[in-house]
Amino acid sequence: MSSCFAKRRGAYLERSLSAMQTYYAARAGEYDAVYEKPERQADLRRIERWLPSTMSGQRVLEVACGTGYWTQFLAPVALSIVAVDSSAETLRIAKRRVPHNTVLFEVGDAYALKHHGGLFGAAFAGFWFSHVPLDRQGEFLRGLNEVLEPGAKVVLLDNRFVEGSSSAISEQDPAGNTYQSRKLGNGSTHRVLKNFPTEAQLLALIESGLGQSAVYTCWSFFWALEYRVPEA
Repeated sequence: MSSCFAKRRGAYLERSLSAMQTYYAARAGEYDAVYEKPERQADLRRIERWLPSTMSGQRVLEVACGTGYWTQFLAPVALSIVAVDSSAETLRIAKRRVPHNTVLFEVGDAYALKHHGGLFGAAFAGFWFSHVPLDRQGEFLRGLNEVLEPGAKVVLLDNRFVEGSSSAISEQDPAGNTYQSRKLGNGSTHRVLKNFPTEAQLLALIESGLGQSAVYTCWSFFWALEYRVPEA
């Protein structure tokens, strides 16, 4: 790949990520509508019961916490949580939803995570990994692993593409990233990067040296990937 092409592609993806941050800031007030879809309720109840057990008793880093929907289920069982998101607008909602003295909400960059005084014992990223460009997936996971203890549990939770429930894929870029066109209540339309990795792709990524003991779980509308940070 020529350096010129790589720079153009990098700039293209950065613009996409910036547009996505703008979208989620604008969407903050209607963010939780996705959790109200009737067909997804059974899955959500199962995940709400399952997820806390994966983080119980741990000092947790939550990446892309949004409005704190999942934070509210982790807060009662975690030792403490640092929950980061790029949008101050969604964090304002999260702070009202989870007024828990063991949770610190902070504006942060998922590609530049901080230790916060020590390595974390577990990490959770809900509905974030699908927004990571394909050529930055390894970068994100390496950066995440660096702020976690060896052997720490990581849980990634995200959407499956389900016709009729998921927004349609509107385009695909030369690198293979897919995008959706989403309309907000104010009438604005946004182009949002949204990838839907397969089980095989996720396991191959982790098994490339980024993690161990990977386990993939699939529900009707969602998937979860659990893995352990390498001990070495």
